[in-house]
Amino acid sequence: MHMQEAKEVKDHKALRSRGKRIRKIKEWFVLSGFLFPSFAGVMLFFFLPLIVIAINSFQKSSTNTEFVGFDNYERVIENKAFLMAGKNTLLFSAMAVPLAVLLALLLAILLNTKLPGRSLFRSIFLSPMMVPVASIVLIWQVVFSFNGTLNTFLGDFGIEKVDWLKTNWGRVVILLLFLWKNLGYNMVLFLSALNNVPVELLESARMDGAGSVRRFFSIKLAYLYPTLFFVCIMSLISSFKIFREVYLLTGDIPFNALYFLQHFMNNAFKSLDYQRLTSAAVIMCLGMILIVGVLFLAESRLGRDVEE
Repeated sequence: MHMQEAKEVKDHKALRSRGKRIRKIKEWFVLSGFLFPSFAGVMLFFFLPLIVIAINSFQKSSTNTEFVGFDNYERVIENKAFLMAGKNTLLFSAMAVPLAVLLALLLAILLNTKLPGRSLFRSIFLSPMMVPVASIVLIWQVVFSFNGTLNTFLGDFGIEKVDWLKTNWGRVVILLLFLWKNLGYNMVLFLSALNNVPVELLESARMDGAGSVRRFFSIKLAYLYPTLFFVCIMSLISSFKIFREVYLLTGDIPFNALYFLQHFMNNAFKSLDYQRLTSAAVIMCLGMILIVGVLFLAESRLGRDVEE
């Protein structure tokens, strides 16, 4: 009798275990069905073209598929225009990304307090997101062109006119444009993260005598790290996309300080030099992967330190 009951219990457990496995398999198939279109899209429109580009970069030309090793990469790396474009792109990103992150964080901290007119300030900083690129370029042309508003204003004080986009001041002009466009979006992300910080923790720290600065670095920063990392990545991507505005403001070949990697690749495409184009694209892609990888490691390390 006892043996029969034990066998029934064993069979029941086996059926339950089998049922769980079947449910997991069904859930996996359902999840795969939802994820497959996205996976297929990424493979079709990102990885496969990237593989084709990488293969072309090792060929002699678009009509001659002879393998030439790293000759195309050597030709690109030794190209003065590419070196200048790479230096300008890295310099702009190095200036723009930290400023976009820090200023947005400061604005978010300010607007997270009981500041009068907070909603109005949020709307003001978010308004550039609603302005089309063509309109932004038009505004900057009106302000910073040789006969623009800024030179007219400075002329009233006897200051000589400056062609802002054809001097090293062009970097500052484009940097202001970048910050004007992106601060609002970054600020909203930081505000959302700050609002998710548990009030109980902040109140407990305040009752223990912790000041606002101590509360920020001890509590709020731990909740901000994921958002901080995301904002850094998005700002980095946006700094590479500033080419659109620069191209509309200055054309194919701008002043040297505003000649970015996208200009180099755009001109290579126009001259049908696909090997130079593909080699530059692979180098740029590897550079982005390296930078994002470093940010991943920094976020993981610093986030762990804050939690500890």
